[in-house]
Amino acid sequence: MEYTPGISSTAALLADPGRASMIWALMDGSARPAGELALLAGLSPSSTSAHLAKLVEGGLLVQESHGRNRYYKLAGPEVGQAVEALASAALAAQPRKTRVVPASRGTPLALREARTCYDHLAGALAVGLFERMTAAGWLVHQGKQVQLSEAGAAALGALGIDLEALRKRRRQLACACPDWSERKPHLGGALGAALLETCKQAGWLRPSACSRALHVSPQGRREIGRIAAS
Repeated sequence: MEYTPGISSTAALLADPGRASMIWALMDGSARPAGELALLAGLSPSSTSAHLAKLVEGGLLVQESHGRNRYYKLAGPEVGQAVEALASAALAAQPRKTRVVPASRGTPLALREARTCYDHLAGALAVGLFERMTAAGWLVHQGKQVQLSEAGAAALGALGIDLEALRKRRRQLACACPDWSERKPHLGGALGAALLETCKQAGWLRPSACSRALHVSPQGRREIGRIAAS
C-alpha cells in the first residue's frame, strides 16, 4: 500500500544539488531563463537543460515562452511552501551554534538589506525583525517548531494582521527560513507572508521593477525597526 504518493519522486528531484540551486533561485517568484539558472547553479548549458526538463516533467517548474526566449518559474505557491518547509527543517537540524559568517561580497547592498524570499521578507531587515520578535517572546522556539505566543498574536493583530484567517489555511503559520545572505533565519510561513504584505500596504516597502530587492522608505525603516523593539 502506498502511504506517501509522489513524495519520493519529488524528493528525488530536489536531492540533486544543481536542481536544488535552481529551485532556490526561483523562490522569489521570478521567472528566469535557462542561461541565468545555469550560472547560478554552476552547471553547463547541456546539464541545465536536462535538469530543467526533469523539473518541468516532475511538476515543480513551468516553462513560459516570451518571443524566442524560454523562462522557468515555480509551478505554484505550494512548491514554494514545500521548499520553505524543507529549508526550515534543514536549519533546525543543524547544531544551534552561533557563527558569524560575512555576507557574500558579490551580493548587492539592496538585496542584502531587504528582498523577497518567495512571498515573505528576507535580508538584514528581516533577520533583525525575527531576532527582536524572538527576544520579545512573540515567537517561541519549541524544538523544530516556531510558535506564536499570545503576546505576539496581540501585537501582530494590532498591526492589522488577521491571524484567525491565517490559521485556517493549510500552510504552516510560522517557521524559521534560512537567510542566504545573513546566514541567520528570518520569518517564513503564512505569518511571514502576511507581515510583508502589511508592510507593503503601509508603504514601508516597495517592490523593485528589475529584481527581488525591496525599496525601504525612511518611514518604513523607522516603523519596522520599532516592531518588537524593547
